[in-house]
Amino acid sequence: MAKQERLSSLDAFRGFTIAGMMLVNNPGSWGTIYPQLKHAAWNGWTFTDFIFPFFLWIMGVAMTMSFAGRMERGDAKPAMIAQAARRGATLFLIGIFLSTFPFGLFGTHFSLETMRIPGVLQRIGICYFLATLIYLYTTVRGQIAWLVGLLSAYWLMLAFIPVPGYGAGDLTPMGSLARYIDTMFLEGHTWHGAPAPGFDPEGVISTLGALATTLFGILIGHYLRYRDHSKEERVCWMFTAGSMLLLAGAAFDMWMPINKNLWTSSYAVFMAGFATCIFALFYFIIDAKGYKRWATPLIIYGMNAIFVFTLSGVAGRLLGLTKFNVQLSNGLWEWVSVQRLVMDNVLLRLFSPLNASLGWAILWDLFLFFFAWLMWRKKWFLKV
Repeated sequence: MAKQERLSSLDAFRGFTIAGMMLVNNPGSWGTIYPQLKHAAWNGWTFTDFIFPFFLWIMGVAMTMSFAGRMERGDAKPAMIAQAARRGATLFLIGIFLSTFPFGLFGTHFSLETMRIPGVLQRIGICYFLATLIYLYTTVRGQIAWLVGLLSAYWLMLAFIPVPGYGAGDLTPMGSLARYIDTMFLEGHTWHGAPAPGFDPEGVISTLGALATTLFGILIGHYLRYRDHSKEERVCWMFTAGSMLLLAGAAFDMWMPINKNLWTSSYAVFMAGFATCIFALFYFIIDAKGYKRWATPLIIYGMNAIFVFTLSGVAGRLLGLTKFNVQLSNGLWEWVSVQRLVMDNVLLRLFSPLNASLGWAILWDLFLFFFAWLMWRKKWFLKV
């Protein structure tokens, strides 16, 4: 059984995903955004709704490559589980750090009673640890069974468990089982911008769908590592599998709407199909055909994705707190942020409000890429 080489296409796909996340997370103005650069309000999907499931899918593929090699070397499962627990906990704590930074300093608000507990990195850490347990203690058939079981169980829970005051099968923001459980376990600690009070898009039971997304990636990792196919054949099979998942997710939408906030089973299947197809394209161009040079910026981004995510959160908060006292066109003096200075004095003078907002997001992406490039040049790669 040949050892799988490092996939440049996976690093590039990860870089594409983190660059996309930075683009949609940092507009110049939240009031002027292209529709595809913000989440669907509830049901449905946009480009922005690709980002998070792609990260989990990529993580699943990478886990297979890493753990399979370690198991072949004879590493003990308890040691791998302990390491997974440390990594998962570290990701969770970094997420908490980013959600609370700068901890009430510089005039910001901070309260332990209302701080958000769930989040993107928190969910990644939880899924990483749980997926590790499933991977280490099951075969491929067992992992498929877990995947089907998670998707089925979550679907049945949302469809048939009644919510007080709303009944069973209510998938509105207020009436969903996900919101009800979030209010039970996370009261006061959910995202203030959620579609309904007490609900969190990275909440408790929707993590079941996110874990299923990770398992989809694990299964593709198995195929890439073990199947005795040429790279071109792998591309064909991945496109076929991805297309079938897309079709299944679209059909499933008739019974369970595609919904990122709830991370419904149909959403998990649909986005796994997109991830598989898009990765197959990256794999075909980069690993099968050997055209890698164009993807170097994405690979640089992808090899320090957690660093870029963390830097964006910290630098964004600090930049928002950095203000200058300037005289406005009406003659009054006001303290304004760097972002507003650039938007008002440069971007809005050159572009429409929509394109100016997008222009700021692109500048932010380039700012983050500069630091990722410096780390790549120094061969510094942040691992947790």
